[in-house]
Amino acid sequence: MYSITSSEMEFKNYKKFEYNFAGRPLVIETGKVAGLANGSCLARYGETAVLCCATASEKPRDGIDFLPLSVDFDERMYAAGKIPGGYLKREGRPSEKAILTARVIDRPIRPLFPKDLRNDIALTLTVMSLDPDCSAEITAMVGASIALSISDIPWNGPIGGVFMGLCDGQIVVNPTEAQRKVSDLELTVAASMEKVVMIEAGAREVDDDTMYDAIMQAHEEIKGLLGFINGIIAEIGKPKFDYPSGDLDHDMFDKIFDFCEKDVMAALDTDDKNVRDARMVPVKDAILEKFSEEYPDLPTQMEELVYKIQKKIVRRWLLVDKKRVDGRAMNQIRPLTSEVGLLPRAHGSGLFTRGQTQVLTVATLGTLSEAQMLDGMDSETSKRYMHHYNMPGFSTGEAKAVRSPGRREIGHGALAERSLVPVLPSEEEFPYAIRLVSDVVSSNGSTSQGSVCGSTLALMDAGVPIKAPVAGISCGLITDEDGSWDTMIDIQGLEDFYGDMDFKVAGTHKGITSIQMDLKVDGLTPEIIRQALDQTHAGRDYIIDEVLLKAIPAPRAEVSKYAPKMTTMKIDPDKIREVIGKGGAVIQKIVADTGAKIDIEDDGTIHIAAVNGEQAEAAHAAIAAIVFEPEVGCTYNAKVVKILASKDKPNEDIGCFVEYAPGKDGMVHISKICNRRINKVTDAGIDVGSEVKVKYMGLDKKGRMDFSIKDAE
Repeated sequence: MYSITSSEMEFKNYKKFEYNFAGRPLVIETGKVAGLANGSCLARYGETAVLCCATASEKPRDGIDFLPLSVDFDERMYAAGKIPGGYLKREGRPSEKAILTARVIDRPIRPLFPKDLRNDIALTLTVMSLDPDCSAEITAMVGASIALSISDIPWNGPIGGVFMGLCDGQIVVNPTEAQRKVSDLELTVAASMEKVVMIEAGAREVDDDTMYDAIMQAHEEIKGLLGFINGIIAEIGKPKFDYPSGDLDHDMFDKIFDFCEKDVMAALDTDDKNVRDARMVPVKDAILEKFSEEYPDLPTQMEELVYKIQKKIVRRWLLVDKKRVDGRAMNQIRPLTSEVGLLPRAHGSGLFTRGQTQVLTVATLGTLSEAQMLDGMDSETSKRYMHHYNMPGFSTGEAKAVRSPGRREIGHGALAERSLVPVLPSEEEFPYAIRLVSDVVSSNGSTSQGSVCGSTLALMDAGVPIKAPVAGISCGLITDEDGSWDTMIDIQGLEDFYGDMDFKVAGTHKGITSIQMDLKVDGLTPEIIRQALDQTHAGRDYIIDEVLLKAIPAPRAEVSKYAPKMTTMKIDPDKIREVIGKGGAVIQKIVADTGAKIDIEDDGTIHIAAVNGEQAEAAHAAIAAIVFEPEVGCTYNAKVVKILASKDKPNEDIGCFVEYAPGKDGMVHISKICNRRINKVTDAGIDVGSEVKVKYMGLDKKGRMDFSIKDAE
């Protein structure tokens, strides 16, 4: 029999690299697993482990004008010692958090691929072990950068990533789970050695200066990490493979640009997207008529060609002429309007319009039992506030069927959700589950920030007592090869498509609640970041004061008459069993009698929801009666429910039982019914069903509740 020796079991290409990353060990292992991928590594941070694999197709994909890159953050539930929920008991579609993490990693990586690369690129990041104190998101981002950098796939990396917190006013690098729970900031930054390439943040109204300082400190931390990664690349990095360029023929582009330049400029010079699209139709027809014979592949390349012609003109206008397509100044916001209460049956609704971008957000209030249950690797199991974003085809004038939400829709909904969370009231203040749906009914740039503004309107219209109104605004960027640049506020569609940045910031007057930065260049300098923060702050202040608060100055005093009426009460946890009853009989009867919906938490908190206040109060009273405990010396109205006769003396009674609260009985001894001696309860004119006043005397010698009628009188 053949046996494998220990030397044959060794991995010849195995390498291990270690780095102290924010006080915890970062270990990168290569050459041990996934050897058939173009580049791979097992990234360990603390006890978190993520397998990062980068693969590329041998040949480019035909007939496309974009980079076919896919980034998947693959959660394995065993990483957290959990078995997946549901019937199948296996991982299914990615969780919302996994999708958002994949987007966070995709955004800094994508701009660094060559613009003319058309090979399929797949980046698969599998979480195999999860240490709550060491972010799997950051571990995956670092591992992805290393896998791409050491592979033969053309890529202009590396980048590094770091997570920043703010605890007790102090900026913290890669905070632990305990620190994240009390942190006022959740900031993810990715950067190259020279520039910041991605910013994603959620914050509890953090001021601009603190946010800027946290970003700069993150960049300094990343520079040390990049030195470590560059050492790995120098030791085991592969040469990059050659590929056929998917770019347009430059001579063809120059010739057609000279032919149609003035016509395209005339077509673009309008603030109406529909007019612009209509003007471009005869221009395209003229190009095809003139050049189709000379360039047979022109019909299939027309969209990319027109895109690049428009891009060249728009970028020249912005950078050289300081001219925007719709005639605005660089720091000028499009016309704004807002309206609330559009839908009479909805609990709250708000329509926010910015130029040709319109977002209708609708708020629905429900019981806390309707909060979303989460089945993921981390400790979060539910959330009471949900925000969903939809962008149907008609919003851009496209004829396409409605489909389930894609990654973009999920990402935009999560961004708006993150923007509003810091101003929401607590469960104790407002015991409702809250769902917002932002439907984009017209789109010409910055719909995600339009949904933030629409959400503020809808929440206030629904009577949700938010702490402060939140507005969102985007800032664009245009750069030149010579290093010159300029920013512009409130970018519309063309400026987003042809510009270099979409820097989205939402917040209150007091501070920032969210940031998301999409970038098409190799990064931002500190000066660009500072100017973007200043411009967006001025923009959101203007929107809050001049638009949102003029539509609705404050949250409505009461929720809609169509919203459930909620009350909350607290009982002794030991009494929960009494409220539920055997087999749920007691609580089911309360629900049947009152029509209310009742949710009971383990700590004794009870949330009652009903169509109207009377039903809620009736349920509240019924529960209060069940858990009621009389106080010694206090007098209560009661009803005689039973007379207890003596077994030994047929002509005498022991006393009677009285119901002092619904379902609550106590004993009145015969000696405590009146001031004279009687043998029968009826001798005092009392019978079953009689209404009496009783005084609680405490517990008798046998530990039973003792009541007195004569002492009550």
